[in-house]
Amino acid sequence: MSNFTSVHIRREAAIEKPQKHVALLIETSNEYARGLLAGIKSYIRTHRPWSIYLGEHSRLGTDLSWLNNWRGDGILARIENKEIAEYVRMLNVPTVDLSASRLLEYLPCVETHNETIAIWAAEHLSSRGLKHYAYCGDPGFRWSVERGKHFEHYLQQKKGYTVHTFQHESKSTVMDERLLMAEWLQQLPKPIGIMACYDITAQSLLEACRLAGVTVPEQAAIIGVDNDDLLCNLSSPPLSSIQPDTVKSGYLAASLLDRMMSGETIAPQTYLIEPVKVITRMSTDVIAVEDPYVSSAIQFIREHAYEDLKVEDVLRHIPLSRRSLDHRFMNALDRTPHEEIIQVRMKLLMRLLSETDWTLPVIAERLGYKHPEYMGVAFKKFTGMSPGAFREHHKGITL
Repeated sequence: MSNFTSVHIRREAAIEKPQKHVALLIETSNEYARGLLAGIKSYIRTHRPWSIYLGEHSRLGTDLSWLNNWRGDGILARIENKEIAEYVRMLNVPTVDLSASRLLEYLPCVETHNETIAIWAAEHLSSRGLKHYAYCGDPGFRWSVERGKHFEHYLQQKKGYTVHTFQHESKSTVMDERLLMAEWLQQLPKPIGIMACYDITAQSLLEACRLAGVTVPEQAAIIGVDNDDLLCNLSSPPLSSIQPDTVKSGYLAASLLDRMMSGETIAPQTYLIEPVKVITRMSTDVIAVEDPYVSSAIQFIREHAYEDLKVEDVLRHIPLSRRSLDHRFMNALDRTPHEEIIQVRMKLLMRLLSETDWTLPVIAERLGYKHPEYMGVAFKKFTGMSPGAFREHHKGITL
């Protein structure tokens, strides 16, 4: 074969497989969407590169003027409103939807499995011994409505519990909504387990709890969805959350779009992706107790976990004798106030070991231990491992 023929074939191959131009109608303002983008990036890195168009875009945004002169090959989109749906329909290029809204039912759709998420939230809260439940959602989003429906159905059908609901008021200001939430929270039976439709709503709930004077997790245990690590750990107390597999969702959506851009017909079905796990943090770290003295003592212990706390300090806050408080704790939790103090402080120490690079003397000082050696002995007695060994096994894992 001549050099001319060889070059000619290579040029034909290049013409046959030009770089694809793909628009991403996906916001970057929340953890779920950023996870989708990470999955798309992962697919592109292991396949033929695309030319990506990603503009300034919010989830409910309708301004797509940045796409006016775009002449592309495919779209990956979170189609959450009719305006976006109509724009995608007009462009008439291969598209994969990443929203549960399903406004264009002729498109294939990749979405997290909302029923599993709701069931996991219900099981997590019910494992805390709670008997009252509520859901805080946003009726403007189908995925929120689905999560609330499945959460309520599971608790009613499997457990026999009634679920109270709070729905986001789209026309209210942020402060007005917080006040409405606070009023709703005050009226709920307690202690109660609350599922929020996603972490941002859960964070608003925590603020409303402060306004309402409702303690978390003692009176209201709250769990969100998305596991936005920064938001969850900046919350007070740190927020428990369910982690969806958004990277897998983004990767699968990119794979489906690639096949569509290559001429393959993909059925307009919904591909449901199971979540990864429940991340337990302090917002649900509670065992429901009806004894008000025990509940108040637990709250005091958690608020002072960074101090060299003794049972005598708790007794100065609770008007009971040591014997009476011990008896009430054993009836409610099957452990003494002293054991509760140790457990709370050891869990806090576990978090600091796994999530920070602080030295043992620094951690000991932060937790009110006078000697790091004593802290190490207490930790090994509680866990069966030295602090160093525990850190080696759990580094980077959120507890």
